[in-house]
Amino acid sequence: MSTATVSRVLNDTGQVRDETRDAVLRAIARLHYTPNLHARTLAGGDSRTIGMIVSNLENPFFLDIYRSLESEAHRVGHEVLVASTGYDPDRLTAAIRLMLGRRVTGIAAVASEMTQGHVNELNRSGIPVVIYDVAATGRNIVNVLVDYASGMREMIELLYTTGHRHFAFVGHHTMLGPLSARLVAFNESMQQYGRRVKHQVVNETDALDGGYRAAHLLLAGETPPTAILCVNDLMASGVLRALRERGIRVPDDISVTGFDNVTLAEYVTPALTTVDVPRLAIGQLVVDRLVLQPVATQRKARDRELVITPRMIVRGSTGPMRKRR
Repeated sequence: MSTATVSRVLNDTGQVRDETRDAVLRAIARLHYTPNLHARTLAGGDSRTIGMIVSNLENPFFLDIYRSLESEAHRVGHEVLVASTGYDPDRLTAAIRLMLGRRVTGIAAVASEMTQGHVNELNRSGIPVVIYDVAATGRNIVNVLVDYASGMREMIELLYTTGHRHFAFVGHHTMLGPLSARLVAFNESMQQYGRRVKHQVVNETDALDGGYRAAHLLLAGETPPTAILCVNDLMASGVLRALRERGIRVPDDISVTGFDNVTLAEYVTPALTTVDVPRLAIGQLVVDRLVLQPVATQRKARDRELVITPRMIVRGSTGPMRKRR
């Protein structure tokens, strides 16, 4: 039996008689053979693998997108190779080169620390790329952008109309573009209200304990805020724990908001008012543009930019401003 026949059976290509196919499959089972995917990539140039790079896989937001992308990738016969950078540009560079070295079908970059240098390298690769939340240009690149500013403004307006006048913003890596968008929207809203409001900003790490520490910093002031807006639900959950330990009632004493609407937001106590970013749809969209409708087929620039408008979800962590005891 020739190697070409075995190859046709393994790859399900070409015409092979049923009795020959059965003989090959029996031999494979007897020998416990598994195909060398790396060798297949070198020979055929298609790994049927999608590379995904994220800033922080410990944050449920990134994990949700990964799960959605992986499920959709499996549906179309692809695997997912994932790397987490910890917001480190050097680790992002290494991850991109790892993916290109593996000859992945395409790359999904959900990394806030992306620079123009990273974009240039992805451009030169020529493979389909989806970049989330960082504006980039290239015939092989699709941008998926979220209108974070509209979500932040909507939450601030909700809090202001219910009597709040002392606001705080809890963020992390606020110098990075996608993360600064929420802070910029916060500051712009505060400027519009002018002297009618007080506001402050605390920057910590993207983690539960980062939100926890941020809350303690805010509570150390002479007059703590009555509304704390967090850059994401993960940090907001840490804020809730710190307030609970200090005997501060939410939302009676302080209202708290998150962002992203990860599953955790619905199950903390009280459940978080937040802004829903559709992670399931984003994961499906990535696979669609990397595999089913590759970016190279999107001839017009406007077809290579997709803007998502998030929606606010009001839960128990926010309420009217009440007179403090």
